[in-house]
Amino acid sequence: MATVWNALGASPWRFLTSAWPLRSYAYLISSVPVAVLTLVFVLLFAGVGLVTAPIIVGLLILGAVPVLGVPIGKVERFRLRLVGPPVPSPHAPLPDGARLRERIDHWRRERATLRSFGYGIVLGLFLLPLNALAATMGLVIVFVTIGSPVLVFWDPVSLGPWILDSVGEALPFALIGGPIAYALTSYVVTLLVAAESELAKALLGPREDELRRSIAALRRSRLDLVGAFETERQRIERHLHDGVQQRLVGLTMTLGLAELDLPEGESRRLVVKAHAEAEAALADLREAVRGIHPRVLVDHGLEAAVREVADRSPLPVEVRIALPVRLPAPIEAAAYFVVSEGLANVAKHAQARHCEVDGWIRDGRLVVSVTDDGIGGADPSAGTGLTGLVTRLDALGGTLELSSPIGGPTRLRMESPCRLED
Repeated sequence: MATVWNALGASPWRFLTSAWPLRSYAYLISSVPVAVLTLVFVLLFAGVGLVTAPIIVGLLILGAVPVLGVPIGKVERFRLRLVGPPVPSPHAPLPDGARLRERIDHWRRERATLRSFGYGIVLGLFLLPLNALAATMGLVIVFVTIGSPVLVFWDPVSLGPWILDSVGEALPFALIGGPIAYALTSYVVTLLVAAESELAKALLGPREDELRRSIAALRRSRLDLVGAFETERQRIERHLHDGVQQRLVGLTMTLGLAELDLPEGESRRLVVKAHAEAEAALADLREAVRGIHPRVLVDHGLEAAVREVADRSPLPVEVRIALPVRLPAPIEAAAYFVVSEGLANVAKHAQARHCEVDGWIRDGRLVVSVTDDGIGGADPSAGTGLTGLVTRLDALGGTLELSSPIGGPTRLRMESPCRLED
């Protein structure tokens, strides 16, 4: 999004025929009621606090006055959209279900609240008269200059040293002086708005440490989401493994016994068919359970799980993984599903004869790659499998890269920190 400084740096014709002069006027004019309301509320709360100070309540009110910086900052950041890109909030996220008192305590401890409150005071005491004067003068000069041929019907119009008494005298001023007045006032007003918007962004926007905190909070929330998803996946796996799978095993055993006891005939043929279908369903279920959350990954770690999935691959897979320690479960799961998705894609699309899986730890980061000697040309946007893995790794602070030139080789490579951030 273009900024007010970009607009000022453009050619005069482009700037004057754009919406930027009007947006600048809108910013100045809208600042007047905001500044007045800010002063009214600050004085009101401070006055009530001082009056009620002897009964303790006033001290609490006085202590909460800086919290007015929160709504002031919110309104001002909204107004800044008139003259530039959105300014993110510097406030830390509130705890879920926080009550009003907890919210006030939370905001009162933040430096961003004090900065916003300070900006509100500057806006009310200093910028209010300046903005009101600049907006009024600019509009009056343009309106009187352009409208002078009409205004002279009521009274003579004074424009500096000139007194205009008739339409004939006013018309040249309107045609020549009107555009000049519009251009001059537009540049003055926009320059003033540009300076004020920089001050507002400096005081109302997040500082570097606040941005880092916001990013960390966002990553924690995504990790929580990944963790909840993984917990649900394990619950489904346990239910299928210990419940449905055991029932199918019992069913196949019962059908097998019935098959032995029945004489040759139509009944035996139907039981044999049912036995075969039950065993096929059991095999499909075991395959699905392995895909949901492999038990070997939980019990023996990433290396064993990768070797198991490599053994099931229809083409030769060479595994070279050396991990000195077990990694956190979300990281092991992400690496496992990268390998599993990579080998599945190789088997389906790559027309490869050989595949290699490598894994190692370097500088505190786990690196895992799946490389095949197939035809290449893999399109990462063709399916949702890799997209989901990118999201999972991003939550862990990791990355996923796919290199697949036409003719091969294709290489799927992931990196992830070996520890979860706090």
